[in-house]
Amino acid sequence: MRTIRKWGVAAATMSAVVTAAGCGSGDTSGHADAQHVSGTVTVFAAASLTETFGELGKQFEAAHPGVEVVFSFGASSALAEQINQGAPADVFASAAPKNMQQVRDKGSVTATPVTFVRNRLEIAVPKGNPGHITGLADFGRTEPKVALCAQQVPCGAAAETVFRTAGITPRPDTREQDVKAVLTKVTLGEVDAALVYRTDVEAAGGKVEGIDFPESAEAINDYPIAPLAHAPNAAAAAAFVEFVTSEKAEPVFAAAGFDTP
Repeated sequence: MRTIRKWGVAAATMSAVVTAAGCGSGDTSGHADAQHVSGTVTVFAAASLTETFGELGKQFEAAHPGVEVVFSFGASSALAEQINQGAPADVFASAAPKNMQQVRDKGSVTATPVTFVRNRLEIAVPKGNPGHITGLADFGRTEPKVALCAQQVPCGAAAETVFRTAGITPRPDTREQDVKAVLTKVTLGEVDAALVYRTDVEAAGGKVEGIDFPESAEAINDYPIAPLAHAPNAAAAAAFVEFVTSEKAEPVFAAAGFDTP
């Protein structure tokens, strides 16, 4: 069962909050013993982690009866802003070290963040590639309709790096606030191409096609995770971070197309 809510945080982009419930297989080891963890753990996570964290949330709940995992997914920059404005959360998982550093600079994170996965960009096109996109150079042409992430969010910053490396000035028809919104433009056929993460192409299944390009190696995103300094449920926060960074989580990330650090 899943429920969706919105956090009322001023001056920030609101993110859907998903309660990951149900059953699954999984276990944890070390300090996070099931009898020591209870209550709700609220995790603010990058939009590109939606599918993997949804699955890991089920596994964590199965390993810790009585624990409810609540996710708020969105652009890492917006989530960092919400955290620094006092949004009640226990864990932050960012798609870029820069946004994690923003919350560290404000004292919202005092533990050392751990890089748990890496991701890279891929060109996404609608099924059948109706725009006949062949590579990154097409983003500098006027003919195809293309979508990019806003420059302040991790997928947008990574896109700027690859365009700069390739010497291409992009001509986006739209810039979206997170990578899932960009992907939606492709799945709906509203654009001919977009830059999203490889994992988002995987998650879309047969709805889109992916095109690799060599410049993506110049902008690999590290994903750090850390419990928040003022976590309402510090024990559950530590346990969730431990679970995500454990070997038990690796198959879920690998199946989604993430790279290991």
